[in-house]
Amino acid sequence: MKTCIIIPVYNHEQALPSVVAAIKPFGLQVFLIDDGSSKVCHEALEEFARREADWLTLIVRAENGGKGAAVLDGFRAAIAQGFTHALQIDADGQHRIDDIPRFLDASRQHPEALIAGFPVFGKEAPLSRQYGRQFTNLWVWINTLSFAIGDAMCGFRLYPLVAVERLCAYVRISRRMDFDIDIIVRLYWRGVRVINLPTRVSYPLVGISHFRLWQDNLMISKIHARLFFGMLARLPRLILRHWQ
Repeated sequence: MKTCIIIPVYNHEQALPSVVAAIKPFGLQVFLIDDGSSKVCHEALEEFARREADWLTLIVRAENGGKGAAVLDGFRAAIAQGFTHALQIDADGQHRIDDIPRFLDASRQHPEALIAGFPVFGKEAPLSRQYGRQFTNLWVWINTLSFAIGDAMCGFRLYPLVAVERLCAYVRISRRMDFDIDIIVRLYWRGVRVINLPTRVSYPLVGISHFRLWQDNLMISKIHARLFFGMLARLPRLILRHWQ
């Protein structure tokens, strides 16, 4: 196994220094994907790349394409450099960096599996976001005919890149906030095992969320509908899977 870390970044210059500092001791190659950030954030990213050139690579997108587009660029760069697995983590400081060894250990034990973060929220987590996740997870269970995916929106995951590369050669994955839902359902459809790992998710004061309540919820509703019809086309195979 050869594992790297992918961090999509869009104007997270305030939270990113602590995230990068916390990740450094693990000794993993990191790809920072600048998804069309502001000048201030871009300059901060360039400084990180200069100062930590031995383990940090900066990939710059000319314009903002969405979280999914940034992560997919990171996947392509990781695959090109021979990495077999990629740990996706958000740049806003919500994820518990100390849990990285737990994800790595789970991946070593199950290298073919997708290790998916199952968020454990604190009291500061907005109830609207939690209710929205429940709605999404209900549809994901319907669209997989399974409870195998504990949470479809957590951005803390460790992907087997062979499975990701095969999937991306076969279908176009969603590029924006619906990315996390789309890719995990489609990987499950293709037989990838999902292992859910509980992890604390916080909402720090310096964190910046780019989730747009109405636009992104509409986008997520559309991906659920698209996946539902995809599930219908795979219905016999998904039912048979439970008997194997």
